[in-house]
Amino acid sequence: MSERWARAMLAAYRWAGASVYPVIGGYVAWRASKGKEEHSRRRERYGRAGQPRPAGPLIWMHAASVGETIAVVPLIEQLLGSGINIVLTTGTVTSAQVAHERLGTRIIHQYVPLDLKPAVSRFLDHWSPDLAIMAESEIWPMTILELGARRVPQVLVNGRLSDRSFASWSKRSYLAEALFENLAHVIAQSETDAERFRHLGARPVTVSGNLKGDTVEPPVNAAELARLKSEIGRRRTWAAISTHDGEEAAALDVHRLLRPRHPDLLTIIVPRHPERADDIAAACAAAGLSVARRSAGDRIAPGTDIFLGDTIGEMGLYLRLTEIAFVGRSLTAKGGQNPLEPAMLDTAVLSGRNVQNFRDAYQKLAASGAARFVRDKETLAGAVNYLLTNDAERHKMMEAGRRTVDGMRGALTRTLHTLEPYVNPLIVQARLDASAGGKR
Repeated sequence: MSERWARAMLAAYRWAGASVYPVIGGYVAWRASKGKEEHSRRRERYGRAGQPRPAGPLIWMHAASVGETIAVVPLIEQLLGSGINIVLTTGTVTSAQVAHERLGTRIIHQYVPLDLKPAVSRFLDHWSPDLAIMAESEIWPMTILELGARRVPQVLVNGRLSDRSFASWSKRSYLAEALFENLAHVIAQSETDAERFRHLGARPVTVSGNLKGDTVEPPVNAAELARLKSEIGRRRTWAAISTHDGEEAAALDVHRLLRPRHPDLLTIIVPRHPERADDIAAACAAAGLSVARRSAGDRIAPGTDIFLGDTIGEMGLYLRLTEIAFVGRSLTAKGGQNPLEPAMLDTAVLSGRNVQNFRDAYQKLAASGAARFVRDKETLAGAVNYLLTNDAERHKMMEAGRRTVDGMRGALTRTLHTLEPYVNPLIVQARLDASAGGKR
């Protein structure tokens, strides 16, 4: 009965998607007007290709947003070295920019098609992938079913299931099983994630560790770094990065609480969504704080209170300007953001307690003394003040972070090993095609 019910629900999802497809254009246009879609490439969201398909074997790689894209870049680079074509899809404008900066024209980038049958079918008809690799928690019913119907192997890499997602899928375990049976392999981040996928019917499931631990240090423009460091001089700094609504206000309050003790303090705020920068700058002005915006090229003057990092792809720059970083989406929002980038750049990590999406990474960092948790803006102010005034403790946390990240490496090697049965036949085919003049 459960199996029949699952099939019925998936069929209903399929036909519901087909029915709304003709009117979905208004929604996509609205997103484009808000800067959430790239206007000139909206057709890609309907599965309409922006480029021709290259000859030879092709892997479809999908990473939803910036964090997932950065995590799979080393994996993509390894696969590119095998001579296989890759089309990478992402779902946000910011992740598309990161893909361009990190991978350039070595891959074909497309925006992921809407999870509606006409869009997914059109995408698959054109690209005809030989293998689909999805990152982390990208579970889209229509996409999974269409790939399954075409007998395209699907592998989930760096797989994770948040507490909320697992609870939701567990209530519909019959539906989860009907979807997950289409996956050829799940390569999970942790044993906890692996057990959750197995509980929901995925087979086989193996554990790789977190691919984010194998990423390289975020890049930086050396000339810009030197210029900004010169402007900052000997001032004390701390950063609030990947912040969400409410956390910037907390950072401003921390700045005001600490300014009597640290008159030269510079607070660096890097919002997760730069399009919110105007509102943040207005909040700074309302609080009587002087702000310099990176996007405007503003100079950091001696009287500047806040340096607003409202650009994309420059986290490596911002983190190299400080030795203390609060990582957002953890105090007023839930889920957390990746703490490994600040840790690998010799930065003491502070965070709220809502870090469910990065639990394993935070557990390792906290156990080594590289990260500390705060409850609210008052305890955040206390932690920042303590680290500003205790050089030995700050440097101890910084060194522990680098050491912890180094100990977490190896997920890329394990992932590549698990992918061999799916990738090796494509490598052989690519070599045969090359010797035959590139014919598919």
